[in-house]
Amino acid sequence: MNEPETRYAHAGADRVAYQLLGDGERDLLFTAGLWGHLDVVWENPAIARYLRRLGGFSRLIRFDRRGSGVSDPRPDDGGNVAAHWNEDLLAVLDACRSQAPIIIANIDAGPLALDFVARHPLRCSGLIFANATACLFKAPGYAEGHDAEMLDRIHGEMLHGWGSEEFAARFAPSQARNPDVLRWYAKFQRAMASPRAIADNLALLQQIDSRAVLPTIRVPTLVIAREHLEYFPPSQSRYIASQIPGARYVELPGADGMLYWEGADESLALIEEFVTGRRGGIKPDRQLATVLFTDIVDSTRHAVKLGDAAWRELLDRHDQTVREQISHFGGKLVDSAGDGTLAMFGSPGAAIDCAHAIHTAMKPLRLRVRAGAHIGELELREDGRVGGIAVHIGARVLGMARAGDVLVSRTVRDVLIGSHYRFKDRGIHELKNVPSRWPLYAVEPPRT
Repeated sequence: MNEPETRYAHAGADRVAYQLLGDGERDLLFTAGLWGHLDVVWENPAIARYLRRLGGFSRLIRFDRRGSGVSDPRPDDGGNVAAHWNEDLLAVLDACRSQAPIIIANIDAGPLALDFVARHPLRCSGLIFANATACLFKAPGYAEGHDAEMLDRIHGEMLHGWGSEEFAARFAPSQARNPDVLRWYAKFQRAMASPRAIADNLALLQQIDSRAVLPTIRVPTLVIAREHLEYFPPSQSRYIASQIPGARYVELPGADGMLYWEGADESLALIEEFVTGRRGGIKPDRQLATVLFTDIVDSTRHAVKLGDAAWRELLDRHDQTVREQISHFGGKLVDSAGDGTLAMFGSPGAAIDCAHAIHTAMKPLRLRVRAGAHIGELELREDGRVGGIAVHIGARVLGMARAGDVLVSRTVRDVLIGSHYRFKDRGIHELKNVPSRWPLYAVEPPRT
């Protein structure tokens, strides 16, 4: 399933953006509350994978409420945000001809979903709360809420940190050592809303107390919590489960606010079982693609000769150049560490052309690189990286390459037979920890 089309429902004179994904028997509405961006979210491989998995066993519905993402602004009609959220959700359900979906309420969607079900009990057939709350603030008989000091601290951190990589790491600590994800997540936050808007959102959330609705819920309910999540602690999730008749409570390890990265398969299995009544087993998401590995030849010698500062500057220029070439040829940078990179391409020709372009672009930097490529099925992992035997083969092909080479496996050569590429036989090799013996070929540079 590719990225779904963004469509619009009508709430009065306004348009509310939504997406549909999958064709399962049960409708599943997934919302993170007041803020989102239907289009930008698909840029992250882990989130795209998660949404595709949900759409694999349901008809998945997602929407941007008015005032967020790609929907129209909120109307100036005196209605509050919660009331408009209800209107927007009804408009989307009607547009999708969805009578009563199961609603996944993640993070600040908890009070909003409870208010919706209280107002429209026949428009929901099940509830899944994920790291959510019914009431954020402490109140008599409700010690699980945050005290005023903690709420002020959270408000300040959101106001001053929202949209930064530091705040992204706080909300997704499992990705704290993954700079590419943090950079994207900070961008995603900025696309959703400004720091002031987010802080105002929190102020609104502090005023909502949906605890009275909990005992009235009469639909099957699953409550998922993170063991160490600070802003929406598990004690608040446990309270929800304790107050809804028959609710099931599951506490997962970790501290991420969202479900997409940390323990994604665990939460997917729980949701699938709740929706379908069975665990189908989450199979790895796989894609046929070409992997291209590159690295700098004699990088240690360069580093010693130049010194740390100059070498770091040169390495930054190398990295920027490689990223530009990968993007130019339609590839995706998967990983970069030290003096090497891994990228994936939709076609082996694009990977080869990119490798030759990288060789040419390195000449002004006085660096020599080598490149190795292989085509096969890749396992797409929840953190945006890739795995599988095809990746290992690609890495081993790189290990056999010389400076200036674009070395490829026989699989790549066979796919491109009859093309304009010229291959030079480099013999048959044993690749470490890879079965069989592998003929390898150097792809000659294009004629000028």
